[in-house]
Amino acid sequence: MTSRIGIIGVGHVGAAAAYALLLQHVARELWLVDIKLDRRDGQVRDLADVAAVVASATKSPGAGAAVRSATHHEVAAECDIIVITAGSKYTIGETSMQHLYRKVSIVRSIVAAMKPIRRDAVLLVVSNPVDLLTSMVREMAGLPAGQVLGTGTELDGVRLRALVAAEMGTPPCTITNLNILGVHGPSQLATWSTATVNDQPLHQTLLSNHHPTLLADECTQRSEAIVRAKGSTEYGIAAVIARLCAAILGDERSIHAVSHFQAEFGCCFSLPAVVGREGVVRTVAVELMEAERAEMERSVRLLRGRIGAVEGDGVV
Repeated sequence: MTSRIGIIGVGHVGAAAAYALLLQHVARELWLVDIKLDRRDGQVRDLADVAAVVASATKSPGAGAAVRSATHHEVAAECDIIVITAGSKYTIGETSMQHLYRKVSIVRSIVAAMKPIRRDAVLLVVSNPVDLLTSMVREMAGLPAGQVLGTGTELDGVRLRALVAAEMGTPPCTITNLNILGVHGPSQLATWSTATVNDQPLHQTLLSNHHPTLLADECTQRSEAIVRAKGSTEYGIAAVIARLCAAILGDERSIHAVSHFQAEFGCCFSLPAVVGREGVVRTVAVELMEAERAEMERSVRLLRGRIGAVEGDGVV
């Protein structure tokens, strides 16, 4: 069966995601959707060249992926995975809440336009604020909760493990059980209490030479620094999108810190989860210290408040 991925929004992030998916041979078909038709068609032509180069490099008949323009959202709704990267840039003079409401309206209109969505499709939300939008997409999509997930803090966790490994002069693969969890953004939580390096508690080793808070702060501020320097952060998140799509289509059952629904809290945020063809197969239990759990729950309550405010204001 041909594997298909639909990407809704092919600006910097969506196009970079398509590029990463092509280089890694994740799917046989990519369907691109964008309200700016010229941009969509231009990206399709450019990425078709990438697909041709990749196919020629493998010297294997039929190895390349097809890149196609989707004329409407219903086409994307028939894909195995639907990646939502669409968003909106700030407009001069608008407040942060006005910008949020505009993003919510865009994502809601996308989901409404896709209905009915293929019953076994997996929706991957990339647009920020990722936890709020993933929560809303889950409510609207009419799919099982596990089939709607967001990229969440997965990139932040990969980045933090790389920073810690570099500080300690050890390969990143030796750093285990160090994740970033909770609500993506300033309140996200690094799980120092569970982390190990070469099977030894990381906090004991790390505290003798480096302050973990400084590394966590550097991890959080890295995205802001990249945006200041070049305007966007598409490559890192594109790699994460490709990795998650591969885990889904390959039914890998690998563990990733993605935003997904937590019934206890009634919203989506990042916890480690087993990811496979059904999306999130199950949440992986994390033994947090009491202070860590309290910190995470405070940020989740703030998220619930923002979701309630948006819903209460009737943003459509």
